[in-house]
Amino acid sequence: MAETPVAVPPARRLAWLDALRGIAALAVVFDHLSTHLLSGVRMHVYHWLDAGRYGVFVFFLVSGYIVPASLERKGSVRTFWVSRVFRLYPMYLLTIGLAVLLWAFANGSLHGADGDPAKSVLAQFLMMGNVLAGTNLPNVVWSLSYEMIFYLLLTALFIAGVHKRSGWYAVGFGVAAVVLGGMLPQQYFSHHLSSPRLVAAGADLLLLVGLAVAVLLRGAPRLVGAGLSAVVAVLLLAFNGGWIYPWEALSILGLMFTGTALYRAEQGDYPWSRAIAVAVTTIGLGIAAGLWHSHAWGLSAGAETLWERRWFFAFFLAGLTFGGGLLLRHVRVPRWLAWLGLISYSVYLLHPLLVEMDYQYLLKSHHYSFGMQVLLYFLFMVVLVALSSLTYLLVERPMQVAGRRVARWLDARYGPDRVRSREVRHAGVRESSVAERA
Repeated sequence: MAETPVAVPPARRLAWLDALRGIAALAVVFDHLSTHLLSGVRMHVYHWLDAGRYGVFVFFLVSGYIVPASLERKGSVRTFWVSRVFRLYPMYLLTIGLAVLLWAFANGSLHGADGDPAKSVLAQFLMMGNVLAGTNLPNVVWSLSYEMIFYLLLTALFIAGVHKRSGWYAVGFGVAAVVLGGMLPQQYFSHHLSSPRLVAAGADLLLLVGLAVAVLLRGAPRLVGAGLSAVVAVLLLAFNGGWIYPWEALSILGLMFTGTALYRAEQGDYPWSRAIAVAVTTIGLGIAAGLWHSHAWGLSAGAETLWERRWFFAFFLAGLTFGGGLLLRHVRVPRWLAWLGLISYSVYLLHPLLVEMDYQYLLKSHHYSFGMQVLLYFLFMVVLVALSSLTYLLVERPMQVAGRRVARWLDARYGPDRVRSREVRHAGVRESSVAERA
């Protein structure tokens, strides 16, 4: 019997997610800009909270919530990955190009990427730089490695038909962070098996082959391909991580699946009591992993207490922020905050380059009064929002529209690419809104 259509609420129902992204973007910008401006304010904030970590943790929770909605509503692996490519790569490549351009005119740094350009290109080709011993250019793209790992893992779980067990995955990654996170090595493959360049090339090849099979073929080969790419991604996360420790990487995956578990509860797949228990448990495990494994660093008592406090509040407040957004999801969001969320990807990628230029031309070797620093901070944000709005309107949004057109053309040319279509549920949001915000 045909499934009864579900009434679709207005797109503004997703504005709360945009608001959370806007808050996260402001926190990450503060993390980088306050090293040069308002350093006194930074000192007080960082006595309690690592604002940068807090911001990216909120981003991870939001991704965990909304990205599965994009995949499951379509029921198409091909359409999902076409949307991912058109959503992420145009702005990603533009930002790298701008970084290289600034460096060429001696106005920026490549953070060492010019030391081995081939390795840097191979590491960042699939946005996996932070798990392939690559340089993060700009520095914030490290988080995209874990986004990509989540997408690959989610694809394999979806094709296998076990994607709705999100609570188990969230708690499982949290337990792994506590139990295994302190024993796993960093950059083991790159530094022990072969040269970093060959490891990056081999990982790229395996990931591409696995993903291509998952996207282009059907039946058992599709599951094998998705499984291959997911296994490679998880192995890289566990044994070849970059500057963040394995326990933090595992905690990040736990956070993302926590967001998915909460999405399941809103869709009626889980009781809310179960989803909330999963969220509390996973966030508690993530906090415990940081507090437990940081003892191995041998910090002084004062430094260890300070780090633990920052870690606790970054993790705890990220969960509290997301929970608050979820509770207030029906409340009208200020338009400026919703807009900041829409342009948050551009804000996230562009602001490190703007900070570098700001430092070179305005802040280097200058000492400003507190009032002038507030004014400069405000002007920085005005310029950043203006530039990010421009790139969103001229790059991000047109490329998202192009991605949807390409997906429709592929469906028309090769037929719909449905995976277990009878189990695909309505996500309760308009298709265009999901695609734009995912």
